[in-house]
Amino acid sequence: MAVSRSDLLAWLNELLQLNYTKIEQCGTGGAYCQILDSIYGDLPMARVKMNAKHEYEFVANFKVMQNVFKAKKIDKACFSSRQRPIPIEKLVKCKMQDNLEFLQWMKRFWDSNYGGQGYDAVGRRRGAPAEPPATIAPLSTGARSASAVLGVGGRSGGKTPISGHRAGSTQPNEAMQALQAQLREMSTHMEGLEKERDFYFAKLRDIEILVQQQTETLESQGKEDDNLKEIQKILYSTEDGFEVPDNVPVDEEETF
Repeated sequence: MAVSRSDLLAWLNELLQLNYTKIEQCGTGGAYCQILDSIYGDLPMARVKMNAKHEYEFVANFKVMQNVFKAKKIDKACFSSRQRPIPIEKLVKCKMQDNLEFLQWMKRFWDSNYGGQGYDAVGRRRGAPAEPPATIAPLSTGARSASAVLGVGGRSGGKTPISGHRAGSTQPNEAMQALQAQLREMSTHMEGLEKERDFYFAKLRDIEILVQQQTETLESQGKEDDNLKEIQKILYSTEDGFEVPDNVPVDEEETF
């Protein structure tokens, strides 16, 4: 029998000494890792970021979990009655339904494998911050809420009076608040995407510098490395519409 959301959250918060308020917050991956740690006691919790805020950090947490699944030979091929694989790409998007199903599976797995030993959740994460992560709600939800507040779509039968809202109505304020909340969510999401872009760009830049240095060293010795050439070919390849036009000076500072 499936466990309710409220019961799951109560169990999770008690076990891990957290203050999660929504199932979607499990999409960061940190709580899933620590549930497994409560069973086995040997997860590299120093590599788990409990207060992860960006999707690339969520993915890193799930990588830790994936390594544990492999090391412990946990059968993750099908975690539900529908015999489907774990949808990591949806979990990291903090989708409620996907995280609810996976947390229910984790609870069943924990019930079957937890040995009853004491577990110091705060000590295992070495006191690292574990405040409830913020989750980004789908924009369509915000749009529906705003539409409902604004009265868009109307009701069947009858027309909305031209005189509009009654004196003292709070509808305009509610609509503005809903739109402002959606704007804040979009700004936070955009900030996360920019940081994720910068993170991966910095990695590529480090690889480019390393390859360039190694290539120059080999050339000074009269040698060459085909693998390094292939890496450079990938780094400097372009797609249709993104080529650098001929006879146009390139800003040396602009590398992306």
